[in-house]
Amino acid sequence: MPLSPPSPTLRYVSVPGAAPAKGGERRMAYWDWPAQQSAAVPHVVVCVHGLSRQGRDFDELASSLSERSRVLAVDVAGRGHSDWLADPMQYQVPTYAGDLAALILQVRSESPNAVIDWVGTSMGGLIGMGVVPQKAMNIRRLVLNDVGPSIQWESLLRIGTYLGLNPSFDSEQAGADYMASISTGFGPHTAEQWLALSRPMLREREGRWWLHYDPALAEPFKALTQAKDGEAMAKAGEATIWSFYDAITSPTLLLRGAQSDLLSKETAAAMAIRGPKAQCVEFEGVGHAPTLVAPDQIDAVRKFVWAP
Repeated sequence: MPLSPPSPTLRYVSVPGAAPAKGGERRMAYWDWPAQQSAAVPHVVVCVHGLSRQGRDFDELASSLSERSRVLAVDVAGRGHSDWLADPMQYQVPTYAGDLAALILQVRSESPNAVIDWVGTSMGGLIGMGVVPQKAMNIRRLVLNDVGPSIQWESLLRIGTYLGLNPSFDSEQAGADYMASISTGFGPHTAEQWLALSRPMLREREGRWWLHYDPALAEPFKALTQAKDGEAMAKAGEATIWSFYDAITSPTLLLRGAQSDLLSKETAAAMAIRGPKAQCVEFEGVGHAPTLVAPDQIDAVRKFVWAP
């Protein structure tokens, strides 16, 4: 008889670097899903979400993986329950990579022999490409969900049309409907699935519902997309990200929405022959990015991170 999946516990880790908006020590929040079955060698899966999302995006995947694995689903700085930053221009990958490194080192101090894998959706994958090559992190396997070193400029412009807006809604359902309207690339979901993905993104305040992140996190993004030479700057930055990717030695699984406007087929093909030579799995009817809610998407991750 299968075990009932546990509920996650909200925990925090103190992180260095960028100062919090509220002053004092800065903390990053993460959702801790305990493994249902103990193992001689603990297995930990760190899950890192996309640009404007939060850790509860991984509830379905974490519930499934928790059968054998401890899952840590983070709220990246400025999102969910993590502290907001005093300087919005520090909402960038180097800050996030430092925060995740602090979490992994804490896990290592608690369980020195733990096997650690990484699942990163979009921005979470970019952060992973910065962290995983570091030998001190000792990440065994890497899952990149619809992201690579080369990102389509048109996709960045699309994201820029809504990132950092601070709308409010007269009901939770209205907020969920709004997020559905800007997230068509996530693919088909039932009404129940979409509401489950939306609830953690919303917080009620004085009778209105608001998005649960710091709108200022869009400032570095807009500085790029609105710059005269923004596209050229983005292209120049790709060389650095490719160097990080090429340094990865961990077995890597690349998930791609077949209709993705962010990760091109050409980039996915290049990732299959460079660096860790990622194994690519595509999902039809999905753009950017697979939500890891559908059974076939969960199954692809399970098989990869549970492989011997």
